[in-house]
Amino acid sequence: MNNKKAFTMIELVFVIVVLGILAAVAVPRLAAGRGDAQLTKGRADVAAIRSAIINERQQRLFRGNPAFIATLDTGGAQMFGGLAGQVLLQYPLTSSAAVGNWLTGGNGLNYSYSFGNSNVLPGGGTANFVYNPATGVFDCGATAACAALTD
Repeated sequence: MNNKKAFTMIELVFVIVVLGILAAVAVPRLAAGRGDAQLTKGRADVAAIRSAIINERQQRLFRGNPAFIATLDTGGAQMFGGLAGQVLLQYPLTSSAAVGNWLTGGNGLNYSYSFGNSNVLPGGGTANFVYNPATGVFDCGATAACAALTD
């Protein structure tokens, strides 16, 4: 008796075709999700930086010093690390030119955030932020990239 238990060639081809169709549908959705995640991370970072500026200002006012902080960081590899005279984030940001990261201008006043392709900004983009020590404002210009991070 010749009783073999195996898949036929047609069954295997059918399974491969179904897997190919599923992969063709899933891959573009996953790629779009990465850009959206980088955009969301940037929004959260902007909110955390602004909150840290206000927190530092309140601490200074409590000590009798009405001035805003002069610079946000020293321009090193770790940004916003909470060294003397800088804002304090719980998790300091690393200065990097890679997509989804902040890059410091080195003077403690200029920063840029680069994010990838997303549903909000299909071409991706970079938002350039400037800290004004006279007013304590951390903002960027009226570009689409800026609006995507601050609205």
